[in-house]
Amino acid sequence: MTRTRRAAFAAAALIAAIALAALGVWQLERRTWKHELVAAVDARIHAEPVAPPGPGAWDGFNAKNDAYRRVSAAGTFRHDRETLVQAVTERGAGYWVLTPLEVPGFTLLVNRGFVPKDRSGARTRAAGNIAGPVTVTGLLRMTEPGGAFLRANDPAADRWFSRDVAAIAKARGLGNAAPYFVDADATSNPGGYPVGGLTVVRFPDNHLVYALTWFALCALCLFFAWRLWRIRD
Repeated sequence: MTRTRRAAFAAAALIAAIALAALGVWQLERRTWKHELVAAVDARIHAEPVAPPGPGAWDGFNAKNDAYRRVSAAGTFRHDRETLVQAVTERGAGYWVLTPLEVPGFTLLVNRGFVPKDRSGARTRAAGNIAGPVTVTGLLRMTEPGGAFLRANDPAADRWFSRDVAAIAKARGLGNAAPYFVDADATSNPGGYPVGGLTVVRFPDNHLVYALTWFALCALCLFFAWRLWRIRD
């Protein structure tokens, strides 16, 4: 190998090392951000419940500041406009029951909880369809537009794979619907269904592993460049 080619390969290895080091640093920054997010969410889910954001706060509503906030709302359910969204939980396969809750000034979509497939019909769990004023406490969740992986929501056929608030509100004719939904807590419903309190709060944290991988590859590139530099004609 000529000196020129060795120099070119060594330069390429150094450039790759710099890029890999940058990726490693980026993953460490992501890890710091993830830990801050987890701490913020943990504080929210254990805080005293607050009123859900109303129309005046929707413009400034975002996942960073509002997701998983513990809220409490008083209103009346519209059981005639519930929506079943396919779900797989620790209790098996079935559906989330999303029911509009009419509160003063707007409509709030509430995920009342899980029902197995044999309880998908409203008549099979009529005891749980509470009439009259109710108070719901739970976690504020971000909308899930579009559908699930490889399965798009089909409003026309009433097939739902994700909790797409805007699409569900449109399909059910809900006026002034909040741009988020609420996962109800584990407070039991009459008859046992739906089963609330099944929110999974989990954030993957593989950033340290990724960072170490990038740094290891960076070290290999540096070693390769050094070896090329050491070769004599």
